[in-house]
Amino acid sequence: MSPFRERRITAQDGLSLYCREYGDPLSPGVPVLCLPGLARNSKDFHRLALHLSDRRWIVCPDYRGRGRSAYDPHSENYQPATYLNDLRHLLAAVGLHRAAVIGSSMGGLLACAMGAAMPTVLAGVVLNDVGPDIGGDGLQRIVTYLSQDNPQPDWDSAVRAFRTLFPTLSLRTEEDWRAAAEATWYEGDDGVLHYDWDIHIIDPVRKNRPLPDLWALFRSLGRYPVLAIRGGVSDVLLPETFDRMAAAHPGLDRLTLDGVGHVPSLVEPESLAMIDRFLARLDARSQPEMPGAGPNPTGRPS
Repeated sequence: MSPFRERRITAQDGLSLYCREYGDPLSPGVPVLCLPGLARNSKDFHRLALHLSDRRWIVCPDYRGRGRSAYDPHSENYQPATYLNDLRHLLAAVGLHRAAVIGSSMGGLLACAMGAAMPTVLAGVVLNDVGPDIGGDGLQRIVTYLSQDNPQPDWDSAVRAFRTLFPTLSLRTEEDWRAAAEATWYEGDDGVLHYDWDIHIIDPVRKNRPLPDLWALFRSLGRYPVLAIRGGVSDVLLPETFDRMAAAHPGLDRLTLDGVGHVPSLVEPESLAMIDRFLARLDARSQPEMPGAGPNPTGRPS
């Protein structure tokens, strides 16, 4: 049996969106919503979801234009307001009403936006190597490699290319690197491996459209428990931003992974230990004081 269930929903504009579900919706732990980075997809969270699925329900979507979700014919829709609307439809479709959100890179910024736009959904947030200030070198590097296809003749070549692109990732084994490559390329009808995203997702970024006040969105998380994880050599989340985040959110839990770049895999032993403790704390907070008291605390279907 597959360790996950596949599901499709229809977005507000009719686009077909894909997600994976792990674990039992009736599990006792607070459910988890995993939000990937700008060009990434649900495969990035596979190992973390397997680790968490014995106690909780995990939902991992592919944004429009990524992975197995449909590509949008109008590239101007590749922007945060659309992604938030897609997430609203996803949560309603699967019946997920409250969750801990684990967001990598852009997924973390969307989690911050949920604090302002969907505050009742959040039980807590894990921000993976992202903050309200984006390192200029890191952003330019991301824009450059996302904006053009990088076809590979076979998976061995794809693994080599991935290692070259991301030499500071925390991946250790050949199996880890192969899994990361398989989450980055797909085999096209021409028999060649292509990036697993629509290269037009970057169009709005290249047009320099103004961003919302990211610090205001981050401050909207002040009422929630937040864990922030930083790669020690990340060029996206810089040390000074990490320190400012702690000052702006006095209860912020923090972890720095020495020698790791953007973005941590979240299955580093230190990351798993911190995430497990963080989610256990959310579970404890979600328990009603008396049997039967209060609303459904876990967000799972009742």
